[in-house]
Amino acid sequence: MTLHPELKNLRAEYLLRLGDNALILSQRLCEWCGHAPTLEEDLALSNVALDLLGQARLWLDAAGRGLTPPQSEDDLAYGRDAQAFRNVLLAELTRGNFADTQMRQFLFDSWHCLLLRELSDSADAEVAAIAAKALKEATYHLRRSSGWVVRLGDGSRQSREFCRLALERCWHYVGELFEMDELEQAMLAQGVGCDLAALYPEWLAYVNEVLAAATLEPPRAAPAVSGGKRGAHGEALVALLMEMQFLTRAHPGAGW
Repeated sequence: MTLHPELKNLRAEYLLRLGDNALILSQRLCEWCGHAPTLEEDLALSNVALDLLGQARLWLDAAGRGLTPPQSEDDLAYGRDAQAFRNVLLAELTRGNFADTQMRQFLFDSWHCLLLRELSDSADAEVAAIAAKALKEATYHLRRSSGWVVRLGDGSRQSREFCRLALERCWHYVGELFEMDELEQAMLAQGVGCDLAALYPEWLAYVNEVLAAATLEPPRAAPAVSGGKRGAHGEALVALLMEMQFLTRAHPGAGW
């Protein structure tokens, strides 16, 4: 697919969003390594994190080749400051407790599967190929996170309360998942991206179905927090990047 130079830059910016979502969420899940409630879940969360990291590498590699000058996936992961990241704010929320993690994962996974399904039909062959591969992994992620939400919400009084509070915490950020700004509109017009707003009814129907099984009420407050896709991040991402990027920045140009 041949794009005008200006659209090529927009495509790279669009792919950064996809790559940063996967990269930052992967790092958050890695924080559970050695701390999950069971050994099985410790390994499972690590595997989900590795899946997302693999997806991030593909998206960032594709994005980097479209930048001027070109940048590698490592350049993009380790060489940018927080304001240059384009992930949604939901992905960077601090780890919190186990219910916080599973609820965030569920809300993200249920959206991610729909997004990847649509991108699998992208007019951009590279985008379609990456999305099709990632969709297989995301479908498994959604099955896991949906099951945990039901298990926690319909579990003990304590687990239900933790799950309810996690839902309230994360719900403020889900609106950003469906925002169609100028970049999203441009990519939709070129057949590269998809209509995020059109995904909302199907996403909400599935979320409500799982919440009903978990005996949880959907929040009444409208989602109101956004800005991550445009580089407006808070201290949570700054702290995460300080840890993630420390070794590379402490030893620039080193190889191992």
